[in-house]
This record gives sequence, C-alpha cells and structure tokens, in this order.
Amino acid sequence: MKPALLTLFVLASACLLGTLPVIAAEDGAKVTPLMQKDLPNYPGKEGLMISVVYEGGGSSPIHKHDANAFVYVLEGSIVMQVKGEKEVTLKPGETFYESPSDIHLISRNASKTEPAKFIVVLLKKKDAPVVMPVE
Repeated sequence: MKPALLTLFVLASACLLGTLPVIAAEDGAKVTPLMQKDLPNYPGKEGLMISVVYEGGGSSPIHKHDANAFVYVLEGSIVMQVKGEKEVTLKPGETFYESPSDIHLISRNASKTEPAKFIVVLLKKKDAPVVMPVE
C-alpha cells in the first residue's frame, strides 16, 4: 500500500474510533471527528461527521467510502471528482455528494498557499471503515 494511502486509511480509522481529536496526515490533511451517532431507525447504520482541513496544496489519495458522503465547504476552495463525473471546484457554501459505489479520484485544495476547510457527513454501516484505499 502506498504511504499516502496508508496514512489516509489510518487517519480515517482513527476518526471512526474517535481515538484522536485532530490528526495531521503527510498529504496536508487534518481530520477532526465531530460526531458519531447510531441511527436507531436504520438498524446497523450510523452517521459520522468529520471536519477536514487541507493545508495549501493538501490532498487525499484515490479512495472510496462504503457510505453516502455529503460534503459542505466552509472555507477556501476544494477540487473534487468521482470516477465517471467531471472535476468540480467548490467554494464556501457549496456541496458535493459521493455514493457508496463512487471512486473518489480527486480531493484536493484548489490553492497551493491558502487552507481549505469542509465538513463531511457519512451515512454508513456501523463499524465499517470510513475510507477504503483504491489502487
């Protein structure tokens, strides 16, 4: 497994377990778990909310989530693309969605110098990994 992919997987696993309040990855991403909640009306499912900050030039390697992922940009601009769709640049107040079958090809800060911050809400199977590496 590539070092950046391994870092992302460890980072996401730590968020899921709530073991680290803020995690800095080698690729310029900081992930902070905000909330994890079982969804009693959907047995076996949970919601997870995380804050992600990409430092200037920060990004994540290619990955997927076995989850419905809803992204909301708070600060800066981020570039996102899932396989089969066009690359988009999102600004504060804009949103992005990933389905459980999407492969997330691009997730990066649009700026090389300014940070970008966004919130991700994941609706997923309880205890399933948050991020799955794709090579």
